[in-house]
Amino acid sequence: MNTGGGSSWTPCIDGDPLSSERPSLFLCSFAYLTIRDRLPTILTKVIDTIHRNKSKFFEEHGEEGINAEKQAIALLSKLRNELLTDKPVIELTDGLEDADSWNEYLQRQQRLQGDQEPVSWFTSPWLYVECYMYRRIQEAVSLNPPISNFDVFNEGKTQSFYESQKAVMTLCTFLEDIQKNAEKLSPDRLSEDFNKLLQISLWGNKCDLSISAGQDNSQKISPIDALASLQPFILVNDSGMVWSSLMSSQRAGESVDRVDIVLDNAGFELVTDLVLADFLVSSGLVRKIYFHGKSFPWFVSDVTANDFHWTVRQTMAANHKWMSKRGFQWQNYLKVGAWSYHDHPFWTQPHEFCDMAADAPDLYSRLQQADLVLFKGDLNYRKLTGDRAWDHTVEFSTALQGFQPAPLCSLRTLKANVQVGLQPGRGEKLTSRDPTWMTNGKYAVIQFYSPKPV
Repeated sequence: MNTGGGSSWTPCIDGDPLSSERPSLFLCSFAYLTIRDRLPTILTKVIDTIHRNKSKFFEEHGEEGINAEKQAIALLSKLRNELLTDKPVIELTDGLEDADSWNEYLQRQQRLQGDQEPVSWFTSPWLYVECYMYRRIQEAVSLNPPISNFDVFNEGKTQSFYESQKAVMTLCTFLEDIQKNAEKLSPDRLSEDFNKLLQISLWGNKCDLSISAGQDNSQKISPIDALASLQPFILVNDSGMVWSSLMSSQRAGESVDRVDIVLDNAGFELVTDLVLADFLVSSGLVRKIYFHGKSFPWFVSDVTANDFHWTVRQTMAANHKWMSKRGFQWQNYLKVGAWSYHDHPFWTQPHEFCDMAADAPDLYSRLQQADLVLFKGDLNYRKLTGDRAWDHTVEFSTALQGFQPAPLCSLRTLKANVQVGLQPGRGEKLTSRDPTWMTNGKYAVIQFYSPKPV
């Protein structure tokens, strides 16, 4: 697997680049700082969250809950020590449905690295060990019933939603205004509204709790008023091609059958995705939306089934006319099957997406049935491109390494050291002006690829 140009990002120890004899080469920067600083901070917050819920566990489960809390914290403290001291990565022992796949992937990494040294935190691909940490958090909780379903990141996700209420109200009001004039909308106006909502969904990706290590990162300003000022920071904007793809998928003037949205963050970003999906269905452009989320808490703020349905319910219960109306409409979409939520173990595994056809053929086949797949966020972009040190001018289609289930688009604000599809010299200019442009979340891309002509 992992064919193609570029080398995958690998952390290093004490700021020194790895030997060229290693299977992966990394110019030490963001990956190293992530493993050294950000991930231990996240683990510390997880431990604190479980400890602060000790009384709750006791009220619900008695002494069994207290013992589970202690044992989960012990496992997480052990994990934190393994990370900080560059211990070997070990196999999962919780017996969950994806454990064998994870352990097989570890064996694959060991074969790539060679038998002379173990796979460890600072000598393995960044994408792998970062995903692995979140899977070990899940293991620590799942091994300790009766708290095995406790979401260690729930507090931050709900706080992000509540603190973004004004922005959510503004967005729901904006959609209401669009729908009031739906019958009068010209094709050009429909395209304009689509592009606005696509960009709002794009910039919603700034609200990422894993990049902020769990610190508040909610939406405080109007997402519509901000669009004009954010426009210059979109490095690649293929929104016109996304629209053309939708139009070409229409058959005899009928609606596009299905658009899939591979979700990223809960909170405000999820609302932007739901509003975009609402527009696609209510305008008659698309018949069905498939949402793809995570099967357990992941990367601090990623959407799970509970987050998805909780957000719909909270929107329904809002003390705001248009916000509540949208919530009831979303619930109805789910009831009649216009919307549906799906998860799959592959989304919470470390595989690059070019491995999907071989490692998760059922999921790949499902995506092939979509007319368009929208991939939200930075982690999905890293998996789309293999998280490799591509030259910035490499075509997006090349970096996908054969992953082409359907026309697809990445909506991503940049928070990691990978970016392709730029014009020659653009990356160098950005680096001279803003050395952290690939990691500070200030810039974004809307990148499209279709295996068929648009």
